[in-house]
Amino acid sequence: MRFTKYIYLIIYAYACACLPLGAQNDVLAAQKGVIKGGYDFWVYTPADYETTQDSTPVILFLHGASLCGRDLSRVRRYGPLHALQMGRNIPALIIAPQNPGGAWNPKKINDVLDWTLSHYAADTTRIYVIGMSLGGYGTMDYAGTYPHRVAAAMALCGGCTLRDVQGLGELPLWILHGTADRAVGIRHSQTVVEALRREKNDQRLRFDWLNGQSHGALGRLFYMEKTYDWLFAHTVADSGRVADRLITITNADLKQAYRNITRRKEPMHVK
Repeated sequence: MRFTKYIYLIIYAYACACLPLGAQNDVLAAQKGVIKGGYDFWVYTPADYETTQDSTPVILFLHGASLCGRDLSRVRRYGPLHALQMGRNIPALIIAPQNPGGAWNPKKINDVLDWTLSHYAADTTRIYVIGMSLGGYGTMDYAGTYPHRVAAAMALCGGCTLRDVQGLGELPLWILHGTADRAVGIRHSQTVVEALRREKNDQRLRFDWLNGQSHGALGRLFYMEKTYDWLFAHTVADSGRVADRLITITNADLKQAYRNITRRKEPMHVK
C-alpha cells in the first residue's frame, strides 16, 4: 500500500511539472515606487501569459476620482481588475495606475507604460486605453498626446483638458456618456466631439449619448464582453486605422452587463 501511494505521488508530481504554462494562475503584481515621482500601479498577467508573451495585448485602465489616493488596493474596486475578480475573462496584460489626486498626467501614464513594456513582453501594436470620469479625461488626454501609440481608446463619461484635441482624430476613439449624468455633464464629451467634427477630423470617432443613463451606470461597460471585443478589434498597424462600427453598445446592453460572467473557481494570485 505504501509503495502504491509512493508511485501515485511520483506520477502526480510529474504531471504537475508537465502542465502547460498556460495552466498557471493569473497574477496581479503591485508595483510601488518603481518610477521616481511617478504613479504606483498594478500589472495583471493572464493565466496563459507565459505562452502568449509578445502576442499579448495591453489595456491601460485609468480610474475616476473616487479611487485616487495612496492605497493601491482601491484601484480594484471597479474596472477591469474588479471584472476579473468577478470572473470576466480579459485575455490581456492590464496596467492599472493609481492617481494620488488631481488630473491624470499623460507623461506619467506613459512612464508607467514604458516601465511595464521594459519588464513584460507584450504586443506593442495592440495597446488600448479605457477610463471613466476623471479616467475618461485621462484617457482622452493620454490618447490625444500619444495617438500613434494607442491602438484604440474608449472614454466613458469624461472630457479632455488638452488645448488642441485634434490628436484624438488620429486613432479609433469611442466616447460614451449618459444624458442624465449629474457628476460630469455630457457637455464635457460633446465639446470634444464638436471640436473634431468642426475640423472634419472625426472619421475615426465614435460617440454615443446613452439616454437617461447616470454617471455610475457607465461603469457597467467594464464588465461587458463587447467592450473588450471592440478594443481588441484594432491595432496601430491597421490600414487607415478605421474604427470598428459593427459592435454597438446600448441601454439594453448596460442592463445585461454582467451576463456571460462565470464566477471564478480559483482566486487570482496577488503579489
